[in-house]
Amino acid sequence: MRLDGRVAIVTGAGGGLGRAHALLLAQRGARVVVNDAGGAAEQVTEEIVAAGGEAIAAVGSVTDYDFVGRMAAEARQRWGRVDILVNNAGILRDRTFARMDLADFRLVVEVHLMGAVNCTKAVWETMREQAYGRIVMTTSSSGLYGNFGQSNYAAAKMALVGLMQTLGLEGEKYGIRVNCLAPTAATQMMEGVLPAEMLRLLKPEHVSPAVLALVREDAPNRAILCAGAGGFEAARISLTRGVQIATGDDAAEAVAERWAAIIDPANDFVPDNALRQSEMELARAGYAPERSS
Repeated sequence: MRLDGRVAIVTGAGGGLGRAHALLLAQRGARVVVNDAGGAAEQVTEEIVAAGGEAIAAVGSVTDYDFVGRMAAEARQRWGRVDILVNNAGILRDRTFARMDLADFRLVVEVHLMGAVNCTKAVWETMREQAYGRIVMTTSSSGLYGNFGQSNYAAAKMALVGLMQTLGLEGEKYGIRVNCLAPTAATQMMEGVLPAEMLRLLKPEHVSPAVLALVREDAPNRAILCAGAGGFEAARISLTRGVQIATGDDAAEAVAERWAAIIDPANDFVPDNALRQSEMELARAGYAPERSS
């Protein structure tokens, strides 16, 4: 699986997951923009060049849209295109919601969500014009399923899933495919969250093959791929078939009474867009749209 001729931007690539992603993409032939808010981006760039690859460092925060725009422009100027964006930059400010300062909530959302928005916006038109793009959003099981003490992180990570779903729809006809990665890895962000013996099993390098699979030429679109310790799983946001309850004063009581049937996962499905819910509900209610002859 080669990426020769492709140009990739990896954010938060000074260490941990981002570094592992950048090194693997470069090893497979991609030219890589190594982004990080600190000087570690230079070190990773030197590693790639020393191994015979092509890379440039971009030191700055993904929360700064002007910086992000310059980073994307430099990649285009140097290599003529941008094919791959891996939105990996992130921070943690863990605390229970009762004790959390709203400034920390906003900061985490700003880095994870708006950082990804900034970077994606900076390359979106380029990818549309060249009719090719592969974008990876880094979500988390904390967002998909919740995690104690991480309301800010979870909110930002689940928001990235919604962003992925919509951009995957909007970009499809332009050859842009957008997916999510939910990694489990021993990074600096995870220290103190997981026990040390568990962290030793969770090397970032074991996650990066998932990124490669999501940015390949025949990549999927709108997938949520989970990865850690050599394991790979897919997460899905599905919809049950539900039940039909007549409207009326006792509708809420009927919902409670038929709760088990409503949540029954038998025959659940993954809607391909937001309209499928309303279409299913209207059909079950007996509504049939008029067809013109």
